[in-house]
Amino acid sequence: MLRDLRLEAGLTVEQVAESLLVSPSKISRLETGQRGASLRDVRDLCDLYEVTDEEEREHLAGLAKESRKPAWWQHYSLPYAQYVGLEAEALRIIDFESGAFPGLLQTPDYARAIHESAMPKLEPELIDQRVEVRAARQTILIRSEPPPPHLHAIMDEAVLHRVVGGPGVMAAQIRHVVEMCQLSTVSVQVVPFGVGAHPALDSTFILLEFEDPVPSVVYVEGLVGSLYLERDQDVRRYGQVFDRLRSISLSEQKSLEEMTRIGAAYEKT
Repeated sequence: MLRDLRLEAGLTVEQVAESLLVSPSKISRLETGQRGASLRDVRDLCDLYEVTDEEEREHLAGLAKESRKPAWWQHYSLPYAQYVGLEAEALRIIDFESGAFPGLLQTPDYARAIHESAMPKLEPELIDQRVEVRAARQTILIRSEPPPPHLHAIMDEAVLHRVVGGPGVMAAQIRHVVEMCQLSTVSVQVVPFGVGAHPALDSTFILLEFEDPVPSVVYVEGLVGSLYLERDQDVRRYGQVFDRLRSISLSEQKSLEEMTRIGAAYEKT
């Protein structure tokens, strides 16, 4: 929001830094969330950007106060702590997965099997912690206040056939996803093998949407790090890709039927 206000004012990071007698890196870190904004920062920036709407100024000040309160995930040394914070505030979570079930829908046993296959190998204590954190993150789907986000997940059919943790784990995992789909805020679709190539064949991504005027963010995770994409053209492109995936996927009902069928086969194994 601070970045958007600066752009609306037609100022560069360097011009703002010069006006406030601070370093450009401070302004940049404030705008990227790498540094918390103090109430004085908010006041000075609002004055510089000529923000006269008292409600908007109070909203920004309130966000600054909230950002200084410790969140539950800050007690863990998570390499993706920033993502957990964004996820907790999102109104809508759009998730495409090509190789594994969405993290918010994973059972503890499935999540454990995923972490046990990580390279470099994780210590048992760290795996226990990551599984605990994943379970804690999932509570946003069933919270009452604030209202839970709407999760729309699309998975490649390969996810259903890749046996992670053994047939018993897979059967329980699929059963859990089917049960979660009974929530009005959870939607799951499957991209069948039969559609062939599609625009996200070699990718996974999560699009997080927030209450206006906070802009959407695309989260892309890789082996050597993660990317947060916020440019309008990037967010729009991923949104278009997701719309395409949704159009070629099985309907929600047919996806449930397919998951149930495959889950039943694991039950018999």
